[in-house]
Parts: sequence; C-alpha cells; structure tokens
Amino acid sequence: MSLSDLSDDFYDDVCPEALPTIKRAVEDAVRQERRMGASLLRLHFHDCFVNGCDASVLLDQTSTIDSGKTSRANNNFARGFEVIDRIKSKVDKICGRPVVSCADILAVAARDSLVALHGPTWEVLLGRRDSTTASRTSANNDIPTPLMDLPALIDNFKKQVKILAPPLLVALSGGHTLEFDQCFTFRIHIYNETNNIDSTFASQRLANCPRSGGDSNLASLDPTPALFDSKYFSNLVSTKGLLHSDQALFSGGETDELIKTYSTNLGTFSKAFADSMIKMGNMKPLTGNQGQIRVDCRRVSQ
Repeated sequence: MSLSDLSDDFYDDVCPEALPTIKRAVEDAVRQERRMGASLLRLHFHDCFVNGCDASVLLDQTSTIDSGKTSRANNNFARGFEVIDRIKSKVDKICGRPVVSCADILAVAARDSLVALHGPTWEVLLGRRDSTTASRTSANNDIPTPLMDLPALIDNFKKQVKILAPPLLVALSGGHTLEFDQCFTFRIHIYNETNNIDSTFASQRLANCPRSGGDSNLASLDPTPALFDSKYFSNLVSTKGLLHSDQALFSGGETDELIKTYSTNLGTFSKAFADSMIKMGNMKPLTGNQGQIRVDCRRVSQ
C-alpha cells in the first residue's frame, strides 16, 4: 500500500471526463437535498477510518462479506449509497468501462460536496483501488462514537492517523458544521450532563428528543447546517455542543485553544479542514495490483 502510487492526474489519460462527471452528479444531489453533502462527507470519513480509504463501507452484506453497514456507527446513520451508485454508473458510462474506483469516487465526492456547500477545496490524489473485504467488527471498534470523551477521541485518532492527532481531530470534527444526528445519540447529553451544556440550549432540544421514543428525530450539530462555516466551534465555546463527544473538545483540555481559534477565524479553520481531509483521504490506500476496480460499488467484482 503506497501513497506514492497516488497522483492528481491519475485519470487524465484514461478518462479525462471522470472528475467533471463526479462534480456535476454531486452538485445535482446536493441541489436536490442539501443534507446529502454532509452524508457524502460522512461516508468518506467512515470508509477511511476502517482499514483505510478502500470503499469497504459501500459493500453489502453477503455470505462472505461482513458488511460495515450494520455497525453501530453506520446502521441508520450512513446514507447516500444510492448517490454513489448513480455517480458510479455515470462515470463508467462516460469512461466506457469501469476504470474509476469506488474509493476514488468517495474521496472526490466528499470534496465536491464541501465545495457545493461553500466550503474549501483541496487536491484529491487519485489511484485508490477497492477492497474485496469488509469488517463490521472493525467499524464498531475504529469509528469514534458520540459518547467518547477527549482522551478516548485522541487515542482513536492516534490509532488511525498516527500523527498530529489533536489538530486533526479538531479540524475533522469541524465537518459537523454540516451534520445532523439522531435523538438517541444526544439524549443523555441534554438530559443528564448539566455540568457541560448550556441549560437553555439543552431545554430547547428536549421538545424534539423526549426521554423515551423519538429515537430517530434529527437535530443539527450547528445552527447553520446547510452552510460550511465556523459556528460549530462557536457553539462549543458557548457549551452548546449537541453531542457529548463534540463538547468534549472544549472542556478544559488540550484542544480548547484550537476551538477558540477556529470559532473566530473561518479562513484558518477552512485551511486546516482541507489539509486534514487530504491526510485522511491518503490513509492506507490500496494501489497497483491490490484490491480491484468494482463494477458495482456494493459488491465485490468476480
């Protein structure tokens, strides 16, 4: 698995229309539903955090595939699979054959989603290949959870990314500026954790998240979820983080200063986010003769 095998011009000769096709398809999906931008970003994140960016998150359950779609982090959370299917179909059609991997589609779609929502852009290195395996157990163990405190989050990122864990953790968490989550993920935080949440903010969330029932009711992690901005961080400074793991980033620990900086400087946050997406997107790629180029992103090609 070699990062040096990735390049920014990987498809220039074999299919120069691949990237423009992905961009148009993503823009269309986000135009139809702005929340889809955050969903495509989450898919890429959840893919990369389980044994690298290899499109394993897209594989359906079979007798030989232990799909990560049914893991705690993905079941009823991960969405946008049908958008990736449409993109794959359009790209293969314009290229004349399956030459663009599902893993590369995920990486490019995440970038194009952010741009469509007025976020930063970055250069995506290309040439990833698709895995032929998946692991629900690894997804359960490796994707950070909404209940993690700061030490657990930092340990999780160190395990996955190896370097610069706290800065990367804070920057990538900023992707929550576009995110929604379900009631059951933040119920304990708004009802029981009175010491680290603004009381008015917590009270406002109770109407949409009763003590019992309404588990799938949605709430945004940021007051402006359709726009890439720094209000997610401003919320944390005001102890208005919706998830326990969000507010843990601003709780007297080593990430407090970065949170303050990003809360008042969108440009600094945008650059850090783009740099962090590059680092994450380059985690443990399958390249060369490793893996395969799937014909169907949901299934291993025979």
